[in-house]
Amino acid sequence: MNKILEMKNVSLTYQTMTDEVNAINNLSFYCNNGEFLSLVGPSGCGKTTILSLISGLITPTSGKILLEGKPLQENIMEIGYMLQKDHLLPWRNIEKNILFGLEIQGKKTKENTTKALQLLDKYGLKDFRKKRPDELSGGMRQRVALIRTLALNPSILLLDEPFSALDYQTRLAVTDDVYGIIKKEGKTTIMVTHDIPESISMSDKVIVLSHRPATIKKVYEIDFEMEERTPLNCRENPKFSRFF
Repeated sequence: MNKILEMKNVSLTYQTMTDEVNAINNLSFYCNNGEFLSLVGPSGCGKTTILSLISGLITPTSGKILLEGKPLQENIMEIGYMLQKDHLLPWRNIEKNILFGLEIQGKKTKENTTKALQLLDKYGLKDFRKKRPDELSGGMRQRVALIRTLALNPSILLLDEPFSALDYQTRLAVTDDVYGIIKKEGKTTIMVTHDIPESISMSDKVIVLSHRPATIKKVYEIDFEMEERTPLNCRENPKFSRFF
């Protein structure tokens, strides 16, 4: 596999009203092309901050972030970021919601619009194109949010606890759903989660972070040796409890 993203000795320090906070300390890791990587660690350790660094929303105090071997800022439009909440616009129907990112980036061409609408059809939302977000279930809204992000055709997909707002039963079904879409589209993915079973069932690699300032405690390679892997069948695999 080829490295698509690399963080090299990245540190972040920021100022508050009263003092200086060291959020991330000398962090180094990489993500291979097509890999699903999860970041887990205690609350407040800097997991979401790492996604903000990778997305270019904030700049590291020191160190480098490389995307496809080049400085991140040269390829920043290759990053797709899906937040905890779906943030669908309630006054726009589903079709117009998934085209919103293309509009913002000035990429709403006929070709890109066609591709985005094909994603709706491909992943079972064809009959809901003219519905508004409040007419969809929580799981379907997450699927729409993912498709809106994929419509921009990013090289790397960032997921910030994308299932935390869902009830447990829906969450299990939606992780299977979202994982299937990501794998079919061949997207490299970095996910932040508090849920250890979720990270094991979805990931090729899990990075465990320390308390703030975030450093890497351990990296786990997750291999269930299954031809057709899904999060649900991973949970039923004998290896799951050992990884947990």
